[in-house]
Amino acid sequence: MQIIDLSIPDVKLLCAEKHVDERGYFMESFPEKWGKTGNMPLFVQDNFAVSKRHVLRGMHYQKTRPQAKLVWVSFGSIIDVAVDLRKNSSTFLSYVMVQLTEDNNQQIFIPEGFAHGYLVQSEKAHVHYKVSSSYNPKDEGSFRYDDPTVHISWPEKSPILSEKDRTAPFLQIQQKEEV
Repeated sequence: MQIIDLSIPDVKLLCAEKHVDERGYFMESFPEKWGKTGNMPLFVQDNFAVSKRHVLRGMHYQKTRPQAKLVWVSFGSIIDVAVDLRKNSSTFLSYVMVQLTEDNNQQIFIPEGFAHGYLVQSEKAHVHYKVSSSYNPKDEGSFRYDDPTVHISWPEKSPILSEKDRTAPFLQIQQKEEV
């Protein structure tokens, strides 16, 4: 196990050990020792999404009951992004971007107070994520993936978006109200 600090100190890249043999491979996706390392929260729910190439999901967060997330890919490849929405943070509105693939054995830990989104680069991707609090649709916040306030450098200029993500407001407007 290896834990790598990213440009925003509270966001971590976790590298799992993969055991490969003639049958395939085995990997512990969340060993107990990770939970005891680096202020990792208790995760209460596991989520799974399958998406096709060029799909962008995000930027999502919970307003009053924020979720920490641990994200990894078991099939395919994504670009994963976390944006710091903690107003008192020295990295407020900064973001980290990592590539998660089925081959690199990496997971990104995103603490509470961040927006999250990802872009699928492979034909299809299977994305798993653990969260530290249950999803509440009334508490959900989102902002546009191409928001000029954050200016995320996505490698895809015309992603496939859900209606909710396509019509999400710009963060500038929300900063005055809820972030």
